[in-house]
Amino acid sequence: MTEEEKAAQAARTRTKLMEGLARAERALFTRSAPKSPRAQMKFLRKREKGSTKTLAERLGVSRKTVQRYLSGASTKPNKRLQEVLVKETESEWQPQVRAQARQHATTSGGLVIKFRATLGFTANGSSDDTRVRDLSIAVSPSHAALILAAREEGATDADLHEAVAEAIADAYFRQGGGGRASLEVKFRDVQSLDIEF
Repeated sequence: MTEEEKAAQAARTRTKLMEGLARAERALFTRSAPKSPRAQMKFLRKREKGSTKTLAERLGVSRKTVQRYLSGASTKPNKRLQEVLVKETESEWQPQVRAQARQHATTSGGLVIKFRATLGFTANGSSDDTRVRDLSIAVSPSHAALILAAREEGATDADLHEAVAEAIADAYFRQGGGGRASLEVKFRDVQSLDIEF
């Protein structure tokens, strides 16, 4: 596999991981996030301390566009703006609920990672050979902390991939030691990935 292919694969894994974390956070919401473009704009404007200029920059639109949605003159955003509104609204919605879930995951609860991907290590004919697996694995709070910190700090695709791969490898192959501590586990070709707090 070339370096270019490895980078593309890591980027796809990061995207799936970020989407999985976002879905996990949405599942925690105790109330629904605003759905209409006007309600989303009002919510985001409040988060920007009332500044339509800052909100427009954040959404990648003109200030006039923000004002039209706030006044109700515009009601149907284009696909790109709709996606940005949903993403930005959900990223700001119920921060205390998300913070409590992260705190629990990093101190006592860990994370559950469900995935379909190529996973394993070379063991010459053992059941641990690299192959496609459908698994649901509980990872430790220490690994949950590393994954969430990497996400918050904007880690590179490769670093985030490595953090998830190590968490899965430790939970699945290396539990209880057993002489497998130095194994290099392969985690690639991620087809699906979900996370639960």
